[in-house]
Amino acid sequence: QVQLVESGGNLVQPGGSLTLSCAASGFIFSLYTMEWHRQAPGKQREWVASISRGGITNYANSVKGRFTISRDNAKNTVYLQMNSLKVEDTAVYYCKISTGQGDYWGQGTQVTVSS
Repeated sequence: QVQLVESGGNLVQPGGSLTLSCAASGFIFSLYTMEWHRQAPGKQREWVASISRGGITNYANSVKGRFTISRDNAKNTVYLQMNSLKVEDTAVYYCKISTGQGDYWGQGTQVTVSS
């Protein structure tokens, strides 16, 4: 079955950096677009970034120029490099895949940006 396991969340000061990882299994990773989403307290979950199977990337305006999504098909892993973090980046970060059978989400990893 499809499994997505995020890791790398932590407490970081404003202006700091973190790299999140999402390890995938149960499907042919290289064939699918992978996405990162986030949900801040009291807010709806929002899309952050995506990377196609061909490596084309897209970003939400709020993170463009600060975050970088990448993938390693040999490791079945997608990454989110986050730089210049802001307090408003505080959220639970999730990876997601959409297949013909539906959408699959990981359990999330907490990122807290605070001084």
